[in-house]
Amino acid sequence: MATIYLIRHGQASFGAANYDKLSQLGERQADVVGKYFRNCDVRLDAVYSGDLSRQKRTAEIALSHQKGEVEHIVDDRFNEVKNDEHVEFFKDKIIERDPALAKKLTDNSFTSKDYQKIVEAVFTYWVSPECTDTRTQSWDDYSNNVKKALSDVMQNQGGGKKIAIFTSGGTIATIVSQVLGLSGEHAYKFYEPVINCSVTQLFYSQTRVSLSYFNDHSFLDVMGRESGENLVTYR
Repeated sequence: MATIYLIRHGQASFGAANYDKLSQLGERQADVVGKYFRNCDVRLDAVYSGDLSRQKRTAEIALSHQKGEVEHIVDDRFNEVKNDEHVEFFKDKIIERDPALAKKLTDNSFTSKDYQKIVEAVFTYWVSPECTDTRTQSWDDYSNNVKKALSDVMQNQGGGKKIAIFTSGGTIATIVSQVLGLSGEHAYKFYEPVINCSVTQLFYSQTRVSLSYFNDHSFLDVMGRESGENLVTYR
């Protein structure tokens, strides 16, 4: 069986002028996941990422620990869900549905924890049949693109390969729900718990794909304890 590793990017710069940049901790997490693959003698045949800076940078740092050169293919179908765009476009709907979030959205004064609740609200609305807003990509278009991107990786790489895809939590959640045969309404259940630089493993053979494990971050725990660092983050 061939293997695909789905790796979430390292911690980004929440609250900074440029969110799409790894924080110092995010760079460290990317280094740790690269060492983890090296120590486990996982030799990658190819690497994919979206075109977001935090995804590409995580891939670059992790790849520095591979023996020899590994092809890095950028495919924007592995980009993250457009949460900021959804918050902007769906704000009024969320205010109607959840008065507790109304003030935070109106004042634009929310913490990282608040933002996660907002993301849940807009994601839940976006994947529902009720969402017909044409200002942003539909859930059907997004999820079909992600499904096709994964299929293309499997077809183009063929059997017996070890492939890494450096992407984001929403994309990983979408892929996992698809592999398990679940509809979009279940995807968020896999989105919220995804740890920065965690690894999700898929096995595939021709067009068949199955989930081996989800959101493994035990190596971050272990290496963090050994070095006296907290390497486990959600945002």
